Parts: sequence; structure tokens; C-alpha cells
Amino acid sequence: MGLLPANSTASGSNSDTRMAGCLLIGIPGLEHLHIWLSIPLCTMYVAALAGNGILICVILSQPSLHEPMYIFLSMLASTDVLLSTSTMPKALANFWLGSSHISFDGCLTQMFFIHFLFVADSAVLLAMAFDRYVAICSPLRYATILTSMVIGKIATATLTRSFIIMFPSIFLLKRLHYCRINIIAHTFCEHMGIARLSCSDISINVWYGLAAALLSTGLDIIFIIISYIHILRAVFRLPSPDARSKALNTCGSHVCVILLFYVPALFSVFAYRFGGRRIPRYVHILLANLYVVIPPMLNPIIYGVRTKQILKGAKEMFSNIIKESK
Repeated sequence: MGLLPANSTASGSNSDTRMAGCLLIGIPGLEHLHIWLSIPLCTMYVAALAGNGILICVILSQPSLHEPMYIFLSMLASTDVLLSTSTMPKALANFWLGSSHISFDGCLTQMFFIHFLFVADSAVLLAMAFDRYVAICSPLRYATILTSMVIGKIATATLTRSFIIMFPSIFLLKRLHYCRINIIAHTFCEHMGIARLSCSDISINVWYGLAAALLSTGLDIIFIIISYIHILRAVFRLPSPDARSKALNTCGSHVCVILLFYVPALFSVFAYRFGGRRIPRYVHILLANLYVVIPPMLNPIIYGVRTKQILKGAKEMFSNIIKESK
């Protein structure tokens, strides 16, 4: 299945490739370690599901947590779970069962949801930065600015923007003519991995991918930095050291999550662009797999440890569950 018949015509090859589907071969160069690598990846995936699931249940079940900050946090937890779930089950099936085949349409679907959820994750982090900006820079107007209607509009805009940015990539890939090779050296389908199977010119795909990244994640990073510049200016104008400490503590968890999300992503992008030949390919793929499980696993821990309201809400939720079971 890795190679299609050599006598296929250009259009026939394109049709056959789509009918045959693709082969996700996992982490090239580390095939002998697939079983061992699957153990920590599966553990982190299960921990991410459990941690984010508990976090969402705590926020939904505790009326005291029905505030903008925690609603945005539940949105982040939801996108984290979906992002991990869009990649890990297929990767683990590949590692354990050798289930490397995926249909062409299935590959496009997985690609769409991975990129869609990544862009949505970035937008939620921007919304959380805006929440902290309003809370610290305009505390008296916080309740009037971040109303339920505004939060709903932010959530709708997040999903709409992600869809608009990523949906054209499906048609950009479908327009291509594909070669006889249908092997993708990865554990999941991503835009350029599919495009490189093509015999056609993929310049449009390359430029579109770059533009999409700059107009989504790139702009989000800029706006987050601007938000925190204003936040720091407002914090250092506070007269009391205790007030400054309290204000900074409210941002601490969010800053940790931002760094956890963007630093590995930027490192992976720059390492691939500028160090692609010096850094083995399996390192890039291994980092990509760790990236979709480590931040989702650690985010609930960061917020659970640093946020007293969530800890208190979790204790109340579990105590209510124990009481009801009796």
C-alpha cells in the first residue's frame, strides 16, 4: 500500500491514492521503541482526560465558579481534551496494533480538527489574557464588560475564526494530484505532511499555512503581549506591595499556561524551519506527540494548585458525591 501501481496515469494515480488512503508509520527511526513510547504517552493522555474532565465538572457544578475567568478555563480544558483525542487514539492504535492505515478523507478530517483546535486553543488563551486585562486595569467595569452575552460572542468568534482559517486547507489539499507514494512519516495527519505526498506544486499550500499561522497564532501572541504590558503597568502603579502581589498571583497560572502552550510550539516551528537537517526527524515527531498531551495534562494541575477557588470547588464537589453515595 505504500506504493501504488507504477503504470497509473496522473489522474488515475490521484484517484487511486485517495481510494487507497495513507499510511501513518509512526515515529521513523524509533519503530523498535513504539511500545515503550506508548506507555508514557498513554499515561499522559489518560491523565489529561481525567484532569480536564474533573476541572470542567468542578466549574460546571459550582455556582461560585460561574465567572468569566473560569468559563474561559473550562473552554481551554475542552479544547485541550479534543486536541489530545484527535491525535492520541490513532497514534496508540498504531503503536499497539500496527493500525497505520487511514483513509484519505479520514486523514483530511484529522488534519482539519488538529489545526482547528490548535487555533481555537490559542484564541481561548487570548480571551483569558483579555479577562485578566479587564480585571486588573478596569476592575470596576469588569462585570459590565464581560457579561454572559459577551462571553458567548467571544466563544462564537473563537470557533468561527478557527473554522474560517482552517476550512480552505481541505480544498487546497483536494485540488492536488497525488503521487504513487502514500506514506506519511508521522503519527497523525497534518497539512504539509499530506501536501508533500503530491506531485503538484504545493507553493500555495506552503504560503497559506504560513499566512494562517501568522494571522491566527501570531496575532494572538502579539495581543497577549500587549495585554500583559498594560497589566504590568497597572500592577506596578498599585500603592501597596500586597495589592501588587495579589494582582500578579491572579495572572500567574495564566502565564504558566501561555508559556506551556506557545514555547514548545515556537521551538518546534523554528527548529523545523532552521534546524531541520541538523535535528533528526524523529525528534520533531516525538516533540509533536508530546506537545498534544503535556500541556493538556499540566494545565489542570497548574490551575488546581495555584487557584484556591478551584481547589475549594473540587473538595465541595467530591464531598457532595460522597454524601449522595451514602
